[in-house]
Amino acid sequence: MTTSMTPTDLTHPSTETCSLHEALARAQMPGRLGEAHPSRPSTERTWPARLGRRAEQAAHQARLALARAL
Repeated sequence: MTTSMTPTDLTHPSTETCSLHEALARAQMPGRLGEAHPSRPSTERTWPARLGRRAEQAAHQARLALARAL
């Protein structure tokens, strides 16, 4: 038994095709989430450093403003 694809089949996927795509996406999700988690610790380490640099810059600007005022 052979089936032929019509242009309508290509523009309107069947529910079976949609279900296959959804199942594939669900199957790939844990792997993709696993790839995303290792990058998080580096972000968590850089965030306090950024805040520290901002605090240092603000303190420096405050000292400059005080020195100019005197």
